[in-house]
Amino acid sequence: MSGFPSDEALIDFLTNNPGQTGKREVARAFGIKGSDRITLKQRLKALKDRGVIVKDGNSFRKADTLPPIFPAQVVSVDDEGDLLVVPRIQLDGDGTPDRFVLTEKRGARRRGARSSVDQPPGVGDTLLVRVVEPAGADGEPGSVQLIKAIGRGDVRHYGVLRVSSRGGAYIEPVERKADTLQVDKHDMGAAEDGDLVAAIRLPGRGRGRSPNGKVEEVFGQLGSERAISQIAILRQGLPDVFPADVLAHAESLAPAAMGEREDWRELPLITIGPADAKDHDDAVHATLDEDKDNEGGFVVTVAIADVAFYVRPHTLLDREARSRGNSVYFPDRVIPMLPERLSTDLCSLRAGEDRPALAIRMVFSKDGVKKGHSLHRVWIRLHAGLAYEAAQAAIDGVEPPEGVIPCPSVVVEDVLKPLWSAYTALLKARSKRSPLQLDLPERKLVLDEDGKVRGVHVPERLDAHKLIEEFMIQANVAAAELLEAKKTPCLYRVHDAPGMAKFEGLRAFLKSLNISIASQSSLRPADFNKILARADGQPNEQLINEMVLRSQAQAEYTPDNIGHFGLNLSRYAHFTSPIRRYADLMVHRALLKAYGLGDDDDADAADRDVLARMGDHLSGTERRAMLAERETTDRLIAAYLSDKVGARFEGRITGVVGAGLFVRLSETGADGFVPAAMLGADYFAFDEVAQRLVGAATGITYQLGDAVEVRLVEVAPLAGALRFEMLSEGKAGKPVGRGGRPGKAGAPRRAKPGTRKRSQSPAAYARKAVRKAKGR
Repeated sequence: MSGFPSDEALIDFLTNNPGQTGKREVARAFGIKGSDRITLKQRLKALKDRGVIVKDGNSFRKADTLPPIFPAQVVSVDDEGDLLVVPRIQLDGDGTPDRFVLTEKRGARRRGARSSVDQPPGVGDTLLVRVVEPAGADGEPGSVQLIKAIGRGDVRHYGVLRVSSRGGAYIEPVERKADTLQVDKHDMGAAEDGDLVAAIRLPGRGRGRSPNGKVEEVFGQLGSERAISQIAILRQGLPDVFPADVLAHAESLAPAAMGEREDWRELPLITIGPADAKDHDDAVHATLDEDKDNEGGFVVTVAIADVAFYVRPHTLLDREARSRGNSVYFPDRVIPMLPERLSTDLCSLRAGEDRPALAIRMVFSKDGVKKGHSLHRVWIRLHAGLAYEAAQAAIDGVEPPEGVIPCPSVVVEDVLKPLWSAYTALLKARSKRSPLQLDLPERKLVLDEDGKVRGVHVPERLDAHKLIEEFMIQANVAAAELLEAKKTPCLYRVHDAPGMAKFEGLRAFLKSLNISIASQSSLRPADFNKILARADGQPNEQLINEMVLRSQAQAEYTPDNIGHFGLNLSRYAHFTSPIRRYADLMVHRALLKAYGLGDDDDADAADRDVLARMGDHLSGTERRAMLAERETTDRLIAAYLSDKVGARFEGRITGVVGAGLFVRLSETGADGFVPAAMLGADYFAFDEVAQRLVGAATGITYQLGDAVEVRLVEVAPLAGALRFEMLSEGKAGKPVGRGGRPGKAGAPRRAKPGTRKRSQSPAAYARKAVRKAKGR
């Protein structure tokens, strides 16, 4: 190739040769030599100045095309379970960004290999990728290869813009460990004081050595407590608004007809659930088995809303539900997996209304041992919808709590009492199985009409809760067994045994409480139950329960079955909540296909490779939801306590690190931090084995599990962060050296309690202290 190229020829070359477009490569391709290289340099600069091309390092590219390597964000999952990504870099033009299918990088983990470190990417994650195949002009996705994960979730900085009267501005972060970003006026964009914004961090430092930032997106004012959950929605990338075409699709659906389903409308099925629930997807029934060979046994039926009838594979509804993965439950709102037309209407089981369902009928002996099960696609009519409290009150023969609709007497005799009798039998088998018996009370926030927290209470855990839980567990087991019987791949819900490192950490913690347990090479739930039994009724009972929970692996979805350690089951799948979990919908589809009960041939329902990718995706969306829910609860409680600065609270030390102590308040369950500098003038050494801080000169000790009294010093509602001052004096102990060696006194710490830099705000001081708490 020779001759000096035209601008069009240069642009074509840059477009068709990604990654090979430096000045030297252009000159070589067109045979440009000598002084003509200067002209080429000028031509390329002119194209760049006109915005026709851009320069990435030493390479040029057309302004509206992507570089060969770029940052991208995972936005959804396609029909085969592959992740779809879009570029996170700005391109010229206002068109829809190209989409790319993410392929595994070389040496990626094999299917079935699980590692908590090498966690697969999920929706919302930011990745560095390399282009394998460009996207098509017709919207067909290209393909990219993963180089590395840049960050989990959205890596932008979220916060509220604060503008001073002198014109300076900074972004108050909504994350505990994030830096405060200073923002120059020209980097504020359209943001105003008090706006919730997303910003990117800029190179360099501003005044006071704080990092600089630039507002990238403006979400508007934080006008009420309801906006607090919006912070988590934005930060975690949760899709909280259904696209118009998805809503239109849902509204166009007609109610199901009975067709060829079994007519079970005379069977008195009932729902038992939360009093304020709007989506009811499970109904139950039990009766004595009339088979003489099973004297004293029971027939238990669990009927689940037939969501698969409405949400067909590869439809708009299906793609949206798959991308969301699950519903998300905040104290002040719900982000459903399915539009309300389905979740609270067509699919919700309502008393007196006909509904399609997928049912599993199970036969149990009088000792709760399952003797058989069967699958049915049925047409049901719910006979009653009860709140947990109403069902329990009816069985106990008392009036239900105020505001709870009582149970009709006919339902008590004909339905509730047989259910409780069957549950009593199932408890015998459960006791022999000995699943993990954790007792962790769940705190619930009580909100007023404006979304403000009025208080925190711990709902009583009733037998009604346990009954439904056990029936659902049995149905989930039966679903997995039904699929295995047809040799159909299944998306299992698995829970691995704890790693030995975590178990040894638990042993060391228990030893600090004078609870000794033997080291062992293999673990069973019963081993942990012995620990929990020894803690029963003790002051540290709840803390020990929490530490046992922390020692456990995280449950996940996968087609490779390893059993469920916590439930002590050899096989387990999620079947009972298809309205709020996509994994359950996949199990429904697999069952319908395996048993010939549906008219949809969903090949993906039994494709092992698709199941593996979907398992990774759905495990990720579940973790994302849990994190968003926890963050929102922390922020709401912090807002609730914001007018109680200076108040004294009882609590317990729940974490010990070199930087200080984590304390959980007894009344609200709120977690806060006591910096080591707030413990006194002494230097406090961190004893990691015993999980305690020990005064070098005084020997005063603060240990994990200690009951303490603290004063609330500062609240950062946006970050959900609390800072406490320790009022309890701690326990007497032996002085240690500054290196933590027993018996050697060290010099007192020079810093006085609570000291901080004059230029440092109290909120920044609290956040900095928390940042030092590594791994927390």
